Amino acid sequence: MMAKADINGKDRRWSLHGMTALVTGGTKGLGHAIVEELAGLGAIVHTCSRNEGQLNDCLSQWKMKGFHQITGSVCDLVSRAQRHELINEVSSQFNGKLNILINNVGTAEV
Repeated sequence: MMAKADINGKDRRWSLHGMTALVTGGTKGLGHAIVEELAGLGAIVHTCSRNEGQLNDCLSQWKMKGFHQITGSVCDLVSRAQRHELINEVSSQFNGKLNILINNVGTAEV
């Protein structure tokens, strides 16, 4: 027997409603896709980016798509101080409850 799909065509068996997620590097490529997928499945998502302009553009686009449960902050994870700020912000925002962590940071500098 097949499960019924919700309005967005997502299978209810895959609901992440009420779950919290942090996706680092969520404004481009795979990270961006992961943010949208988690939000589409009902998770409350926070992402970060080193680039404030890209972050703000993505947050605006996500709001226009109806993803109002996505937030973001500027953070360069190379910086210990900025990592601490990110963790404090996420902890405060999610009331200390983080269910999903996607560490999607890396560089291919030449």
